[in-house]
Amino acid sequence: MSDLGPRPSVPYWHLWVDAEGVSHQRECRLENYDPHRVGDADPQWNNPQPRSEASVVFTVQPVGWIGEWHENPAPQWIVVLSGRWFIESMDGTRIEQGPGEFSLGEDQGCTERDGRKGHRSGTVGEEPCCLMTIQLHVDPVREPCHVR
Repeated sequence: MSDLGPRPSVPYWHLWVDAEGVSHQRECRLENYDPHRVGDADPQWNNPQPRSEASVVFTVQPVGWIGEWHENPAPQWIVVLSGRWFIESMDGTRIEQGPGEFSLGEDQGCTERDGRKGHRSGTVGEEPCCLMTIQLHVDPVREPCHVR
């Protein structure tokens, strides 16, 4: 049996909506990990999420792609597989992510303010950005960092 080391704390960004319908972003952490075995394999840290229906969508955004103000189609985990992209929320927060980084897009139900509704996003740099999204068939939660 291998030493698992300390319990993980894995960062992710959460795009969420406040009571006034304005989108914000906050860096959060997945921390609810427990040791788990798969068959005879050494134990690993797992953080299972509630079971739900989901759709997986792979996206390739070309160089220079911009997604002007829009909401995510459903609460969804977005994982950067290659390239880089940015996400800008209505409060002016802009983050950039690269391979291995991920976010929870949960900005459904925004109220338009000054031509902004939801978020804008786009590629960064001189290569396309390849994303994997896991669209959850659940209602959005209007609370930052509710997934632990």
